[in-house]
Amino acid sequence: MLTLTENASTIVKTLTGQNTETEDAGLRIASSNPQNTAFAAAVAPIPEPADQVVEVSGARLFLEPSAAVALDDKVLDAQVDADGAVSFAIGAVA
Repeated sequence: MLTLTENASTIVKTLTGQNTETEDAGLRIASSNPQNTAFAAAVAPIPEPADQVVEVSGARLFLEPSAAVALDDKVLDAQVDADGAVSFAIGAVA
């Protein structure tokens, strides 16, 4: 199962809290190519019916089925730069 760093968890909670008023909101990650090597992320009010829901320390992720398989043994990290832009990185479990 995809895991999150503490930074990623905090940033996902902040993003979902700022962009929706529902407590069920999460960050939806979907594969953006057939090889499952690129991903798109967006705040979603609820998961799609086939999404895998991952919750870590109050941060909710909705993983599209192909993304869930591709990210099963990965770690999601996140950073905010000086301009406030968020970037995500996917790495191997240590």
